[in-house]
Amino acid sequence: MTKGVLCSGSIVFDTLVRPVDNPQWGTTTFVETIESHVGGNGANTSLALATIGTPVRLLGAVGPDEQGKFLLESLRGAGVDTSAVAVAGEPTAASIVMVNAAGDRKFLHRVGASATAFTAPVQFTPEMTAGMAYYHLASLFILPNLRAHAAETLCRARAAGLLTSLDTNWDPQGRWIKDLAPCFPHLDIAFFNEDEARMTAETSDPAKAAALLLSCGVGIAVMKLGARGCAIYTGDREFLCPAFDVEAKDTTGAGDCFVAGFLAALLRDASLAEAGEFANAVAAFSVQSLGGVAGVRPYSEVESWMRTAKQRE
Repeated sequence: MTKGVLCSGSIVFDTLVRPVDNPQWGTTTFVETIESHVGGNGANTSLALATIGTPVRLLGAVGPDEQGKFLLESLRGAGVDTSAVAVAGEPTAASIVMVNAAGDRKFLHRVGASATAFTAPVQFTPEMTAGMAYYHLASLFILPNLRAHAAETLCRARAAGLLTSLDTNWDPQGRWIKDLAPCFPHLDIAFFNEDEARMTAETSDPAKAAALLLSCGVGIAVMKLGARGCAIYTGDREFLCPAFDVEAKDTTGAGDCFVAGFLAALLRDASLAEAGEFANAVAAFSVQSLGGVAGVRPYSEVESWMRTAKQRE
C-alpha cells in the first residue's frame, strides 16, 4: 500500500467571487459566481492528495461554527484523516477570494482559529506518523505560532523517520529569509513560486534562487513557474517541465495542488522529472475550475489525460 503524507497548515473557509476586475467603493457590481469552498494551504494540499488517491493526515485547527463543520465534513468525505485537527474556541479562519477574468486573485483573510494552532512543535508520536512517509509543512507564514517552531518541527519529523517538505507561500509580515533560513537544513524538498523566490533569495532567476536554497541545506528545490510549468534543482541537475496548455479560470490553490501532485508521484516511485510533469498536470486540472481543488481528479485519470494533453512550448 502507498504510504502517505502528514500535512500541517491552514484550514480556511473560502468564499470565491468571480469576476472582480475593477472593484469600486460605494457601487454594486454584478458577478457570475459566489461560492463556498475548502481553502487554506493545509486543507487544499490534503484534499488534493486524497482526491488523487494518496493517504493523508491533516494537522490544524477550525472553529466551533458552521464553517468549521463544513470544512471537516468536506475533508472527511474526500478521505482526509482529520483526527489531528483541533476544534478551537475562535471562529474558523476565513477568506474572501476575489478572482478576475484572467484567473488572478486577491485574498482578504481572517486568521481566526489558525492563531490557536501549533503553539508548540509538533509531537510525532507513533500514532501520528503511522502509514506516513512525508511530513509536509503547507503553511508557515499565515500560522502565527508556527514561525517560531517550524525548524524544530521539521527536525523532529526527520528524527521520526519522515521525509520533509515545505511550501513557502506569501509572507504578509515581510520577514521571508529570517524565518525560512532555520528550516532549510531540515528540508528534503522546498517549493517556491517565482514571487516567493524573489522575496526570499532577492533574484528573479529560478536557478539562482534554487542555488541559494541548496547551499543552505535544502535537498531539492522546486520552482513553480505558473503558466511556464516548473523547474526542479538538485545539487548537480536541473529538470525543466513545461506546463500543459489549458485555459485558466481560477488559479486559487493551484500551487497547493501542484505540491500534492508532486508528492503523490514521488510516493509512487516517479523520478523527479516525472513528478514535475504529473504535478503540472494536477495544477492544470485545478486552474480549469473555480475553487482550489474542485477540478482535481484521481491519479489514473490524470495519467490518462496526460497521454494526449498538449504541453506549452
